[in-house]
Amino acid sequence: MTDPLRVEATGGSVDEARSNALRALREFSPRLGADAVRFEVLSEGSRGLLGLGGEPARVVASATIAAPEPHEHGGTTDSAAVRLQRLVERVTEALGVECSVTVVEGDELITATCLGDDLGRLIGRHGQTLDAIQLLAGAALKSEETRREVVVDAGGYRERRRRRLEEVAYAAAASARAHGERVALEPMAPAERKLVHTYLAEVEGVTTSSEGVEPYRHVIVEPG
Repeated sequence: MTDPLRVEATGGSVDEARSNALRALREFSPRLGADAVRFEVLSEGSRGLLGLGGEPARVVASATIAAPEPHEHGGTTDSAAVRLQRLVERVTEALGVECSVTVVEGDELITATCLGDDLGRLIGRHGQTLDAIQLLAGAALKSEETRREVVVDAGGYRERRRRRLEEVAYAAAASARAHGERVALEPMAPAERKLVHTYLAEVEGVTTSSEGVEPYRHVIVEPG
């Protein structure tokens, strides 16, 4: 089984950002060649005045790679919590992000939370890098007994993003009702679109649907 993985990385130059992104992908697939990776330059960066206030170059690297196999030690397989923690620690190290990783297990969820001072590189634009890590982590743990949902969070980003999406969704619903016109939201990951659909299902006077093709698929809110 293979899963698409997208990782965002930064660097002092585009070449450095590409190298950092490729290094992160190779944490999942050590033999991954650069020719198998698609790079998208988000920003070429800038030096700033007198070397101050510059912006780093930002690159997204994507590839389709196999999910990691379980590690065995002395005939025993690592628990889901141990595997998840090790996987997330390897990726954060590859991205050059200094943070601690804790894992909390529940009946329905197993959550890895990263805590540190600067987690922007780990989160990525609109959470794209965090979502990519979560996607692969879920695939890696799916081979185990657990059917629990795997969540990878960073500094409370998931909750902040949820609140922000609900605010945007509510505003879109209010506009759709007031003007009698459909409102198109920004493109979102499948999990975020599901959150919006679920939230607005409880709001009277509007209906929702999704349109477009990934990665530009988005939610439509309209009166109904």
